Amino acid sequence: MRKKSTPLIYRWSRPLMAGIASIGASVTAYLTYTKLTGNQAACPTGGCDLVLSSPYATVFGLPLPLFGFLAYASVIVLAIAPLLINSTEQKKLRNKLEGWTGLLLFMVATAMLVFSGYLMYLLAFQIKAVCIYCVASALFATTLFILSIVGREWQDIGQLVFNGGVVAIIVLVGTLGVYANVNKPIANAGLMGMPITTTAGTAEIELAKHLDRAGAKFYGSFLCDHCHRQKQLFGKEAIDSIPYIECTKPDKRSQTNICIEQKIQSYPTWKIGDKSFLGVQTLAKLAELSGYRGATNFKNILDKDEH
Repeated sequence: MRKKSTPLIYRWSRPLMAGIASIGASVTAYLTYTKLTGNQAACPTGGCDLVLSSPYATVFGLPLPLFGFLAYASVIVLAIAPLLINSTEQKKLRNKLEGWTGLLLFMVATAMLVFSGYLMYLLAFQIKAVCIYCVASALFATTLFILSIVGREWQDIGQLVFNGGVVAIIVLVGTLGVYANVNKPIANAGLMGMPITTTAGTAEIELAKHLDRAGAKFYGSFLCDHCHRQKQLFGKEAIDSIPYIECTKPDKRSQTNICIEQKIQSYPTWKIGDKSFLGVQTLAKLAELSGYRGATNFKNILDKDEH
């Protein structure tokens, strides 16, 4: 009797999943590093920095991409574990390993798919930005989910659907719980986002007024923690004098069209004269760039020197 051949997808699903997960792990590792260091992400749309600066990018005090990295790393381990057993004597062990890692792969991929779907909702309707890394990760999660189903033969489809449903519900409820209060600080703080806690001296107030008179513009987003750091340098008494342009939509007030016309791709961006300056700027630097000649005994400085 002729032995039934193994379908090609059964043989290649695990290497494919390990390969896709490796790319996903590299992307999320890069985003984790970018978030922790405060550097700008290499992103053609400019939306990646907005996403990383949003309150949705931190979970339990840790960067959200870190959890993505751990999920991709889990997929890699589960996908390649049975492939490491090649001897005929251990065939039974390999079959058993393929069985339970196959189920775990499906459950992890389901969790990633549901969470990625929720992140796509946030991008489209809350953050309103395009992040190519987030979209790519969602595509990776979808592909991993499909491969986890078609990559092996399932004996009990009903049990598979039940397990997938339970995982999906747990992930969705948990995600909604984690993000339930994420917008409350913003709602309480009004147009400028998080409340400004620093105080301004005469130098900060005068510099803010000078920048306004000089035609300088500070483009930012209420979701951007780097923009909040920039505002903290001026202090609450000077904040109303800053020539600030809000590029997103808190409280239905936005100057998004202005930001699009000016081709603003990351926050914060300062435009002074005909030049653009990206990232948080020290008050001394802003004074120098704008030709300010007043008092420079600024009270507020960053934790580390700006470059």
